[in-house]
Amino acid sequence: MSLPPAGKDNSSLVEASGAGAPTQRGGSDPAWFDAIILGAGAAGLFCAAQAGAAGCRVLLIDHARRLAEKIRISGGGRCNFTNRELDTRAPQRHFISDNPNFCRSALSRFTPQHFVDLIERQGIAYHEKHKGQLFCDHRAQDIIEWLQAQCAAAGVQSWRPCTVLEIDTVTHQAQSGYGVRTSEGTAWASSLVVATGGLSIPKIGATDLGYRIARQFGVPLVAQRPGLVPLTFDAASWQPYVELAGLALPVEISVGAGRQRTAFLEDLLFTHRGLSGPAILQISNYWQAGMPLVIDLLPGQDVPALLLEAKQTSRKLLVNVLADHLPVRLAQALAGEDVLWQRAIDQVPDKALARLAERIQHWQLTPSGTEGYAKAEVTLGGVDTRALSSRSMECTQQPGLYFIGEVVDVTGWLGGYNFQWAWASAHACAEALAVQRVAATAAS
Repeated sequence: MSLPPAGKDNSSLVEASGAGAPTQRGGSDPAWFDAIILGAGAAGLFCAAQAGAAGCRVLLIDHARRLAEKIRISGGGRCNFTNRELDTRAPQRHFISDNPNFCRSALSRFTPQHFVDLIERQGIAYHEKHKGQLFCDHRAQDIIEWLQAQCAAAGVQSWRPCTVLEIDTVTHQAQSGYGVRTSEGTAWASSLVVATGGLSIPKIGATDLGYRIARQFGVPLVAQRPGLVPLTFDAASWQPYVELAGLALPVEISVGAGRQRTAFLEDLLFTHRGLSGPAILQISNYWQAGMPLVIDLLPGQDVPALLLEAKQTSRKLLVNVLADHLPVRLAQALAGEDVLWQRAIDQVPDKALARLAERIQHWQLTPSGTEGYAKAEVTLGGVDTRALSSRSMECTQQPGLYFIGEVVDVTGWLGGYNFQWAWASAHACAEALAVQRVAATAAS
Protein backbone atom coordinates (compact mmCIF):
# COMPACT_ATOMS: atom_id res chain seq x y z
CA MET A 1 0.00 0.00 0.00
CA SER A 2 1.30 3.45 -0.80
CA LEU A 3 -0.05 6.67 0.55
CA PRO A 4 1.08 10.21 -0.17
CA PRO A 5 3.99 11.10 2.10
CA ALA A 6 3.37 13.22 5.17
CA GLY A 7 3.17 16.89 4.23
CA LYS A 8 1.76 16.30 0.73
CA ASP A 9 -0.57 19.02 -0.50
CA ASN A 10 -4.07 17.74 0.29
CA SER A 11 -5.71 19.03 -2.87
CA SER A 12 -8.46 17.09 -4.63
CA LEU A 13 -7.66 13.53 -5.49
CA VAL A 14 -9.79 13.81 -8.62
CA GLU A 15 -12.08 16.42 -10.08
CA ALA A 16 -15.72 15.45 -9.78
CA SER A 17 -16.40 15.95 -13.48
CA GLY A 18 -12.85 15.60 -14.82
CA ALA A 19 -12.19 13.43 -17.86
CA GLY A 20 -10.64 10.10 -17.04
CA ALA A 21 -11.59 10.21 -13.34
CA PRO A 22 -11.00 6.90 -11.51
CA THR A 23 -14.12 4.79 -11.24
CA GLN A 24 -15.68 2.83 -8.42
CA ARG A 25 -16.16 -0.94 -8.37
CA GLY A 26 -18.43 -1.83 -11.27
CA GLY A 27 -17.08 0.82 -13.64
CA SER A 28 -19.50 3.70 -12.97
CA ASP A 29 -18.61 7.19 -11.77
CA PRO A 30 -17.03 7.53 -8.32
CA ALA A 31 -19.57 7.08 -5.53
CA TRP A 32 -20.20 9.63 -2.78
CA PHE A 33 -20.85 8.19 0.67
CA ASP A 34 -21.58 9.74 4.03
CA ALA A 35 -18.64 7.77 5.45
CA ILE A 36 -15.87 5.51 4.26
CA ILE A 37 -14.61 3.25 7.03
CA LEU A 38 -11.15 1.73 6.67
CA GLY A 39 -10.79 -1.53 8.57
CA ALA A 40 -13.35 -4.29 9.08
CA GLY A 41 -12.31 -5.40 12.54
CA ALA A 42 -14.34 -4.99 15.72
CA ALA A 43 -14.42 -1.18 15.68
CA GLY A 44 -14.91 -0.81 11.93
CA LEU A 45 -17.69 -3.38 11.64
CA PHE A 46 -19.58 -2.05 14.64
CA CYS A 47 -19.26 1.56 13.51
CA ALA A 48 -20.43 0.67 10.01
CA ALA A 49 -23.46 -1.21 11.32
CA GLN A 50 -24.43 1.53 13.76
CA ALA A 51 -23.96 4.38 11.28
CA GLY A 52 -25.75 2.48 8.53
CA ALA A 53 -28.68 1.76 10.82
CA ALA A 54 -28.89 5.50 11.52
CA GLY A 55 -29.35 6.21 7.82
CA CYS A 56 -25.79 6.89 6.72
CA ARG A 57 -24.50 5.70 3.36
CA VAL A 58 -21.43 3.70 4.41
CA LEU A 59 -18.61 2.02 2.51
CA LEU A 60 -16.46 -0.43 4.49
CA ILE A 61 -12.99 -1.21 3.08
CA ASP A 62 -10.56 -3.87 4.26
CA HIS A 63 -7.47 -5.46 2.71
CA ALA A 64 -7.88 -8.90 4.29
CA ARG A 65 -9.51 -11.90 2.67
CA ARG A 66 -10.78 -13.25 6.00
CA LEU A 67 -12.97 -10.90 7.97
CA ALA A 68 -12.22 -9.81 11.55
CA GLU A 69 -9.44 -12.31 12.23
CA LYS A 70 -8.60 -10.71 15.57
CA ILE A 71 -12.13 -11.36 16.79
CA ARG A 72 -11.98 -14.93 15.50
CA ILE A 73 -8.78 -15.87 17.36
CA SER A 74 -9.50 -13.96 20.57
CA GLY A 75 -10.36 -15.67 23.82
CA GLY A 76 -9.18 -19.04 22.60
CA GLY A 77 -11.66 -18.82 19.73
CA ARG A 78 -14.57 -17.74 21.91
CA CYS A 79 -14.02 -13.97 21.95
CA ASN A 80 -13.78 -12.28 25.33
CA PHE A 81 -16.02 -9.50 24.02
CA THR A 82 -16.32 -7.28 27.12
CA ASN A 83 -15.84 -7.13 30.89
CA ARG A 84 -18.56 -6.50 33.46
CA GLU A 85 -16.08 -5.08 35.98
CA LEU A 86 -15.50 -1.93 33.94
CA ASP A 87 -16.39 0.97 36.23
CA THR A 88 -18.52 3.33 34.14
CA ARG A 89 -17.94 6.10 36.70
CA ALA A 90 -14.16 5.84 36.25
CA PRO A 91 -13.61 3.67 33.17
CA GLN A 92 -10.11 5.02 32.62
CA ARG A 93 -8.95 2.89 35.58
CA HIS A 94 -8.74 -0.11 33.25
CA PHE A 95 -7.04 1.72 30.39
CA ILE A 96 -3.64 3.17 29.55
CA SER A 97 -3.12 6.38 27.59
CA ASP A 98 -0.93 9.46 27.58
CA ASN A 99 -4.22 11.31 28.08
CA PRO A 100 -5.92 8.96 30.56
CA ASN A 101 -9.26 10.74 30.95
CA PHE A 102 -9.99 10.82 27.22
CA CYS A 103 -11.70 7.42 27.09
CA ARG A 104 -14.16 8.26 29.89
CA SER A 105 -16.76 9.89 27.62
CA ALA A 106 -17.17 7.07 25.10
CA LEU A 107 -16.92 4.26 27.66
CA SER A 108 -19.47 5.82 30.00
CA ARG A 109 -21.95 6.38 27.14
CA PHE A 110 -21.67 2.87 25.69
CA THR A 111 -21.16 0.40 28.51
CA PRO A 112 -20.61 -3.36 28.65
CA GLN A 113 -24.30 -3.77 29.43
CA HIS A 114 -25.24 -1.92 26.25
CA PHE A 115 -23.25 -4.43 24.21
CA VAL A 116 -24.62 -7.39 26.20
CA ASP A 117 -28.17 -6.16 25.52
CA LEU A 118 -27.45 -6.16 21.78
CA ILE A 119 -26.11 -9.70 21.62
CA GLU A 120 -28.81 -11.04 23.93
CA ARG A 121 -31.43 -9.74 21.51
CA GLN A 122 -29.65 -11.73 18.78
CA GLY A 123 -29.63 -14.89 20.89
CA ILE A 124 -25.85 -15.13 21.17
CA ALA A 125 -25.15 -17.32 24.19
CA TYR A 126 -22.36 -16.26 26.53
CA HIS A 127 -20.90 -16.92 29.95
CA GLU A 128 -18.82 -15.11 32.55
CA LYS A 129 -15.38 -16.30 33.54
CA HIS A 130 -12.65 -14.89 35.76
CA LYS A 131 -13.02 -11.26 36.93
CA GLY A 132 -16.02 -10.22 34.88
CA GLN A 133 -14.78 -11.53 31.53
CA LEU A 134 -17.61 -12.43 29.13
CA PHE A 135 -17.09 -15.07 26.41
CA CYS A 136 -19.26 -16.58 23.71
CA ASP A 137 -20.53 -20.03 24.67
CA HIS A 138 -19.87 -21.45 21.23
CA ARG A 139 -17.37 -19.54 19.08
CA ALA A 140 -16.11 -16.07 18.27
CA GLN A 141 -17.58 -16.49 14.79
CA ASP A 142 -21.00 -15.82 16.38
CA ILE A 143 -19.93 -12.21 16.97
CA ILE A 144 -18.46 -11.86 13.47
CA GLU A 145 -21.57 -13.24 11.76
CA TRP A 146 -23.80 -11.00 13.85
CA LEU A 147 -21.76 -7.91 12.92
CA GLN A 148 -21.85 -8.93 9.25
CA ALA A 149 -25.62 -9.36 9.41
CA GLN A 150 -26.02 -5.96 11.07
CA CYS A 151 -23.96 -4.32 8.32
CA ALA A 152 -25.98 -6.07 5.61
CA ALA A 153 -29.26 -5.06 7.20
CA ALA A 154 -28.06 -1.45 7.39
CA GLY A 155 -27.14 -1.38 3.69
CA VAL A 156 -23.40 -1.06 4.26
CA GLN A 157 -21.37 -1.58 1.10
CA SER A 158 -18.17 -3.57 1.42
CA TRP A 159 -15.02 -3.68 -0.70
CA ARG A 160 -12.87 -6.62 0.35
CA PRO A 161 -10.15 -7.59 -0.22
CA CYS A 162 -9.26 -4.09 -1.27
CA THR A 163 -5.95 -2.22 -1.08
CA VAL A 164 -5.91 1.49 -0.28
CA LEU A 165 -3.61 3.30 -2.69
CA GLU A 166 -4.14 6.98 -1.96
CA ILE A 167 -6.21 9.24 0.26
CA ASP A 168 -6.80 12.93 -0.15
CA THR A 169 -9.25 15.73 0.44
CA VAL A 170 -11.82 16.41 -2.30
CA THR A 171 -14.51 18.91 -3.17
CA HIS A 172 -17.60 17.66 -4.96
CA GLN A 173 -20.60 19.89 -5.75
CA ALA A 174 -19.42 22.37 -3.12
CA GLN A 175 -19.18 19.59 -0.53
CA SER A 176 -15.81 18.86 1.05
CA GLY A 177 -14.73 15.38 1.96
CA TYR A 178 -12.22 12.63 1.26
CA GLY A 179 -11.28 10.64 -1.80
CA VAL A 180 -10.00 7.11 -1.39
CA ARG A 181 -8.35 5.50 -4.41
CA THR A 182 -8.13 1.74 -4.07
CA SER A 183 -7.42 -1.41 -6.02
CA GLU A 184 -11.19 -1.61 -6.58
CA GLY A 185 -11.62 1.96 -7.79
CA THR A 186 -12.30 5.32 -6.15
CA ALA A 187 -14.93 6.42 -3.65
CA TRP A 188 -15.60 9.79 -2.02
CA ALA A 189 -17.17 10.53 1.35
CA SER A 190 -17.98 13.41 3.64
CA SER A 191 -16.17 11.56 6.42
CA LEU A 192 -13.29 9.13 6.64
CA VAL A 193 -13.14 6.75 9.62
CA VAL A 194 -9.82 5.04 10.32
CA ALA A 195 -10.38 1.74 12.14
CA THR A 196 -7.28 -0.04 10.88
CA GLY A 197 -6.06 -1.39 14.22
CA GLY A 198 -2.46 -1.51 15.39
CA LEU A 199 0.70 -3.44 14.65
CA SER A 200 0.01 -6.52 16.74
CA ILE A 201 -0.13 -9.96 15.10
CA PRO A 202 1.09 -9.10 11.60
CA LYS A 203 0.49 -12.66 10.38
CA ILE A 204 -3.26 -11.95 10.37
CA GLY A 205 -2.86 -8.70 8.47
CA ALA A 206 -1.82 -5.94 10.87
CA THR A 207 -0.23 -2.94 9.12
CA ASP A 208 0.78 0.65 9.89
CA LEU A 209 -1.82 2.14 7.52
CA GLY A 210 -3.65 4.06 10.24
CA TYR A 211 -0.47 5.70 11.47
CA ARG A 212 0.50 6.69 7.93
CA ILE A 213 -2.89 8.31 7.43
CA ALA A 214 -2.44 10.22 10.69
CA ARG A 215 0.97 11.47 9.57
CA GLN A 216 -0.37 12.50 6.18
CA PHE A 217 -2.93 14.80 7.78
CA GLY A 218 -0.63 16.10 10.50
CA VAL A 219 -2.31 14.21 13.34
CA PRO A 220 0.24 13.58 16.14
CA LEU A 221 1.13 10.09 17.28
CA VAL A 222 2.23 8.59 20.58
CA ALA A 223 5.12 6.13 20.12
CA GLN A 224 3.92 2.58 19.59
CA ARG A 225 5.14 -0.60 21.29
CA PRO A 226 3.80 -4.13 21.83
CA GLY A 227 1.24 -4.53 24.62
CA LEU A 228 -0.26 -7.52 26.45
CA VAL A 229 2.84 -9.41 25.39
CA PRO A 230 5.06 -12.16 26.87
CA LEU A 231 8.41 -11.03 28.29
CA THR A 232 11.75 -12.61 27.45
CA PHE A 233 15.15 -12.99 29.16
CA ASP A 234 18.65 -13.47 27.83
CA ALA A 235 19.51 -17.14 27.36
CA ALA A 236 22.20 -17.30 30.05
CA SER A 237 20.13 -15.82 32.87
CA TRP A 238 17.08 -17.89 31.93
CA GLN A 239 18.88 -21.21 31.69
CA PRO A 240 17.99 -22.33 35.25
CA TYR A 241 14.28 -21.95 34.43
CA VAL A 242 14.07 -23.36 30.89
CA GLU A 243 12.89 -26.73 32.19
CA LEU A 244 9.95 -25.02 33.91
CA ALA A 245 8.27 -24.28 30.55
CA GLY A 246 4.55 -25.00 30.85
CA LEU A 247 4.44 -24.55 34.63
CA ALA A 248 1.81 -22.06 35.87
CA LEU A 249 0.91 -20.68 39.29
CA PRO A 250 -0.96 -17.70 40.77
CA VAL A 251 1.28 -14.78 41.76
CA GLU A 252 1.19 -11.10 42.52
CA ILE A 253 3.40 -9.27 40.05
CA SER A 254 4.39 -5.61 40.12
CA VAL A 255 6.60 -2.95 38.61
CA GLY A 256 7.53 0.44 40.01
CA ALA A 257 7.50 1.63 43.59
CA GLY A 258 5.47 3.89 45.83
CA ARG A 259 2.68 5.74 44.03
CA GLN A 260 4.10 4.53 40.72
CA ARG A 261 3.72 0.86 41.67
CA THR A 262 1.36 -1.21 39.53
CA ALA A 263 0.44 -4.75 40.57
CA PHE A 264 -1.75 -7.58 39.34
CA LEU A 265 -2.88 -10.83 41.00
CA GLU A 266 -3.00 -13.30 38.13
CA ASP A 267 -1.54 -16.58 36.86
CA LEU A 268 2.10 -16.71 35.75
CA LEU A 269 3.29 -19.08 33.01
CA PHE A 270 6.89 -20.13 32.44
CA THR A 271 8.04 -20.49 28.80
CA HIS A 272 11.26 -21.61 27.15
CA ARG A 273 12.25 -17.97 26.56
CA GLY A 274 10.76 -16.24 29.58
CA LEU A 275 7.41 -15.55 31.19
CA SER A 276 3.85 -15.31 29.95
CA GLY A 277 0.32 -15.89 31.24
CA PRO A 278 -2.22 -13.29 32.35
CA ALA A 279 0.08 -11.84 35.03
CA ILE A 280 2.81 -11.06 32.51
CA LEU A 281 0.46 -9.85 29.79
CA GLN A 282 -1.09 -7.40 32.23
CA ILE A 283 2.18 -6.08 33.64
CA SER A 284 3.79 -5.83 30.18
CA ASN A 285 1.67 -2.75 29.47
CA TYR A 286 3.44 -0.97 32.34
CA TRP A 287 6.90 -2.51 32.00
CA GLN A 288 9.68 -0.47 30.42
CA ALA A 289 13.11 -1.72 29.32
CA GLY A 290 15.45 -2.07 32.27
CA MET A 291 12.69 -2.24 34.90
CA PRO A 292 12.73 -5.24 37.26
CA LEU A 293 9.63 -7.32 37.85
CA VAL A 294 8.81 -8.08 41.48
CA ILE A 295 6.98 -11.38 41.90
CA ASP A 296 5.30 -12.68 45.04
CA LEU A 297 5.21 -16.44 44.53
CA LEU A 298 2.93 -17.01 47.54
CA PRO A 299 0.54 -14.05 47.49
CA GLY A 300 -1.63 -13.59 50.55
CA GLN A 301 0.54 -15.80 52.72
CA ASP A 302 2.78 -14.85 55.66
CA VAL A 303 5.87 -16.68 54.42
CA PRO A 304 8.19 -15.69 57.33
CA ALA A 305 5.67 -17.09 59.83
CA LEU A 306 5.12 -20.17 57.68
CA LEU A 307 8.84 -20.99 57.64
CA LEU A 308 9.34 -20.33 61.35
CA GLU A 309 6.40 -22.58 62.18
CA ALA A 310 7.80 -25.33 59.95
CA LYS A 311 11.14 -24.99 61.71
CA GLN A 312 9.45 -25.81 64.99
CA THR A 313 7.47 -28.78 63.70
CA SER A 314 9.41 -30.38 60.85
CA ARG A 315 12.75 -31.95 60.05
CA LYS A 316 12.20 -31.90 56.27
CA LEU A 317 14.81 -30.48 53.97
CA LEU A 318 14.16 -26.78 53.38
CA VAL A 319 13.58 -27.36 49.65
CA ASN A 320 10.93 -29.98 50.47
CA VAL A 321 9.17 -27.64 52.89
CA LEU A 322 8.93 -25.09 50.10
CA ALA A 323 7.71 -27.81 47.72
CA ASP A 324 4.69 -28.21 50.01
CA HIS A 325 3.63 -24.68 49.02
CA LEU A 326 5.18 -24.15 45.59
CA PRO A 327 5.30 -26.43 42.54
CA VAL A 328 8.10 -28.94 43.16
CA ARG A 329 9.98 -28.07 39.97
CA LEU A 330 9.91 -24.37 40.86
CA ALA A 331 11.17 -24.98 44.39
CA GLN A 332 14.02 -27.07 43.01
CA ALA A 333 14.90 -24.46 40.37
CA LEU A 334 14.94 -21.70 42.97
CA ALA A 335 17.16 -23.81 45.18
CA GLY A 336 19.71 -24.38 42.44
CA GLU A 337 23.06 -25.28 43.99
CA ASP A 338 22.43 -23.39 47.22
CA VAL A 339 23.45 -25.85 49.94
CA LEU A 340 21.24 -24.07 52.44
CA TRP A 341 18.15 -25.40 50.68
CA GLN A 342 19.45 -28.96 51.15
CA ARG A 343 19.64 -28.66 54.93
CA ALA A 344 16.89 -29.72 57.31
CA ILE A 345 14.74 -26.69 58.06
CA ASP A 346 15.30 -27.02 61.82
CA GLN A 347 19.03 -26.50 61.12
CA VAL A 348 18.57 -23.27 59.13
CA PRO A 349 19.16 -19.97 61.03
CA ASP A 350 16.21 -17.67 61.46
CA LYS A 351 17.97 -14.87 59.55
CA ALA A 352 18.49 -17.19 56.61
CA LEU A 353 14.80 -18.11 56.66
CA ALA A 354 13.89 -14.43 56.68
CA ARG A 355 16.09 -13.84 53.61
CA LEU A 356 14.46 -16.79 51.90
CA ALA A 357 10.97 -15.48 52.67
CA GLU A 358 11.96 -12.13 51.20
CA ARG A 359 13.14 -13.81 48.01
CA ILE A 360 9.95 -15.82 47.65
CA GLN A 361 7.72 -12.82 48.12
CA HIS A 362 9.93 -10.29 46.34
CA TRP A 363 11.57 -12.32 43.59
CA GLN A 364 13.18 -9.79 41.25
CA LEU A 365 13.79 -10.49 37.59
CA THR A 366 14.69 -8.03 34.83
CA PRO A 367 13.46 -9.03 31.36
CA SER A 368 15.64 -8.35 28.35
CA GLY A 369 12.69 -7.63 26.07
CA THR A 370 9.33 -8.85 24.77
CA GLU A 371 8.11 -11.34 22.18
CA GLY A 372 7.22 -8.33 20.02
CA TYR A 373 4.24 -7.65 17.82
CA ALA A 374 4.14 -11.26 16.62
CA LYS A 375 2.81 -12.34 20.05
CA ALA A 376 1.38 -9.03 21.33
CA GLU A 377 -2.39 -8.89 21.70
CA VAL A 378 -2.53 -5.10 21.32
CA THR A 379 -0.46 -2.07 20.36
CA LEU A 380 0.28 0.57 22.98
CA GLY A 381 0.38 4.17 21.77
CA GLY A 382 -1.10 5.40 18.50
CA VAL A 383 -3.08 8.45 17.49
CA ASP A 384 -2.67 11.10 20.16
CA THR A 385 -6.06 11.57 21.81
CA ARG A 386 -5.33 15.25 22.40
CA ALA A 387 -5.95 15.67 18.69
CA LEU A 388 -9.41 14.04 18.89
CA SER A 389 -12.81 14.93 20.28
CA SER A 390 -13.61 12.59 23.15
CA ARG A 391 -17.27 12.94 22.23
CA SER A 392 -17.04 11.94 18.57
CA MET A 393 -13.49 10.64 17.84
CA GLU A 394 -13.18 13.33 15.15
CA CYS A 395 -9.88 15.15 14.61
CA THR A 396 -10.23 18.64 16.00
CA GLN A 397 -7.99 20.15 13.31
CA GLN A 398 -9.11 17.95 10.39
CA PRO A 399 -12.92 17.97 10.04
CA GLY A 400 -14.47 14.74 8.88
CA LEU A 401 -11.48 12.56 9.81
CA TYR A 402 -12.12 10.06 12.63
CA PHE A 403 -9.95 7.47 14.40
CA ILE A 404 -11.45 4.63 16.45
CA GLY A 405 -10.38 1.41 18.14
CA GLU A 406 -6.83 0.16 18.58
CA VAL A 407 -5.23 2.74 16.27
CA VAL A 408 -5.95 5.32 18.99
CA ASP A 409 -3.69 5.76 22.05
CA VAL A 410 -6.11 3.94 24.37
CA THR A 411 -5.16 0.43 25.53
CA GLY A 412 -7.18 -1.68 27.91
CA TRP A 413 -6.25 -4.35 30.41
CA LEU A 414 -6.46 -8.01 29.51
CA GLY A 415 -9.95 -9.44 29.80
CA GLY A 416 -12.31 -7.87 27.24
CA TYR A 417 -11.49 -4.21 27.88
CA ASN A 418 -9.96 -3.62 24.45
CA PHE A 419 -13.05 -4.96 22.71
CA GLN A 420 -15.17 -2.69 24.87
CA TRP A 421 -13.07 0.26 23.72
CA ALA A 422 -13.64 -0.84 20.12
CA TRP A 423 -17.43 -0.94 20.63
CA ALA A 424 -17.56 2.31 22.61
CA SER A 425 -15.33 4.39 20.34
CA ALA A 426 -17.16 3.04 17.28
CA HIS A 427 -20.52 3.90 18.80
CA ALA A 428 -19.38 7.45 19.62
CA CYS A 429 -18.18 7.89 16.03
CA ALA A 430 -21.37 6.42 14.54
CA GLU A 431 -23.49 8.81 16.58
CA ALA A 432 -21.45 11.75 15.26
CA LEU A 433 -21.77 10.49 11.67
CA ALA A 434 -25.54 10.24 12.07
CA VAL A 435 -25.75 13.82 13.38
CA GLN A 436 -23.60 15.00 10.48
CA ARG A 437 -25.86 13.14 8.03
CA VAL A 438 -28.98 14.84 9.44
CA ALA A 439 -27.31 18.27 9.29
CA ALA A 440 -26.20 17.73 5.69
CA THR A 441 -29.69 16.60 4.67
CA ALA A 442 -31.26 19.63 6.31
CA ALA A 443 -28.79 21.97 4.60
CA SER A 444 -29.58 20.54 1.17
